[in-house]
Amino acid sequence: MELRAAAAAAAARPLQFVKVLSWTLLVLILGFSLALSVVLSNYAERVLLEKQKQFALLLTENLSHQIYTRFTLPTIIGYGSIALSNKEQFARLDQVIRTTIHSFHVQDLRLYSLYDSQVVYALDPELVGAKDKAGAAVQRVRETGENHFEFFQRTPRLLALFLPDLKPGTMVLRGFAPVRAERKLMAGDEENPLMGILEFSQDVTEDYVTVLNFERLVIIFSLLTSLGLFGVIMVVIRRADRLNMERVSEKERLERELLQQEKLAGMGRMVAGVAHEIRNPLGIICSSAELVLKRARTENSPQLRILEALYDESKRLSRTVGDFLDYARPRQPRQDEVDLCRTLEQAAVFLEPECEKQGVVIERQCPPSLPMKGDRDLLYRAFYNLIANAMQAMEAQGGGRILVQGALDQDAVRVSVTDSGPGFPEDSLEQAKDPFFTTRDNGTGLGLAIVNSIVESHGGRLTLSNSPEGGARVDIAFPHR
Repeated sequence: MELRAAAAAAAARPLQFVKVLSWTLLVLILGFSLALSVVLSNYAERVLLEKQKQFALLLTENLSHQIYTRFTLPTIIGYGSIALSNKEQFARLDQVIRTTIHSFHVQDLRLYSLYDSQVVYALDPELVGAKDKAGAAVQRVRETGENHFEFFQRTPRLLALFLPDLKPGTMVLRGFAPVRAERKLMAGDEENPLMGILEFSQDVTEDYVTVLNFERLVIIFSLLTSLGLFGVIMVVIRRADRLNMERVSEKERLERELLQQEKLAGMGRMVAGVAHEIRNPLGIICSSAELVLKRARTENSPQLRILEALYDESKRLSRTVGDFLDYARPRQPRQDEVDLCRTLEQAAVFLEPECEKQGVVIERQCPPSLPMKGDRDLLYRAFYNLIANAMQAMEAQGGGRILVQGALDQDAVRVSVTDSGPGFPEDSLEQAKDPFFTTRDNGTGLGLAIVNSIVESHGGRLTLSNSPEGGARVDIAFPHR
């Protein structure tokens, strides 16, 4: 038992390894998919930020141009100099800036003086005149004269992936750019002189949400693809596991049957040896008992009942020994022309006197001829055993009916024996053909086993069942040659 369990565990071990490998593959696939989604989303984010920088650069260039052409030149021509403390100049600059940025989602905009970093203009009027608002980025633009951009994210990126929506201002682009004149304003000035430093904050949350949606789509698609692939792998593994377990179960069943056959073969050899040794002395006992019984009947001996019992038991023991020998040493059937209906009729006619004593009626339904290739003696023995078993099954109920049928179809030559007895016990129907299995106290359990052996030696199949009307039913199908 332990060896079989170890063998089953060894057989299942490869699939267990495959299961572990499949889970490992799932983790690797998920990890690769997530890494790929991160790479793609980072690339998309870089593309977005670069695009926003380009838009911001266009905004600063356009704003610088608009300030120069629509404010600086007209103001110098009209007023001689720029002084934003003048309400009219400030209002004109405010109008130019607001009309230029109205469609660019600009949240805040400041214009710093070139020399003291004072806020000379802001969308928020309260910031105008402040001198402590310029940061390091403003100083950097003043020194290098180049544009500078910074992104500020108020919600962590990982958290933003799980939020259904982002509030405006979550992702902000802050730009710093020099404001230059497109030509000399005064004699002695350099080309494109620097007029001030521009700082603005632009809300790019809407475009950032587009990137997040793309990243979510990549992650979800990767997860679904990974889970789908893993599901297919698990279905294949479970099917293979089921087939493997069926194979292991079938192997165990065959091993049990082989072990049982080996036990039965050993028992059969032992029984055959014992039966062969007692067969000749038993024959002498039977013949002697018969002779003494005849003499006792003639003399009306008071020992008649004892002698009858002795003779009957010796005959029964002789039949039992014959059954053991027939099962232990089955012979190879001949291949003669046999009429099954005639063989069935012979077996029924031989048993009819005994059936009449028990009140059992044998009915026959068979065509005029039912030819097949086989051994007449073995087939007669099989049919005899079947009818005798049916008769014995109805012995306790004091009579009944046995129906013997034969038929020929395109597939097989069929024979059935049905009785009106109690039928086969449902819980032992599969064991009824096993040798030495019996439900009778005085049975050997070899009758059906011998019949099954004869049928199988002819290439046939024996099936046991219970008739719907009650009683046992035995069906035999021989190949139609």
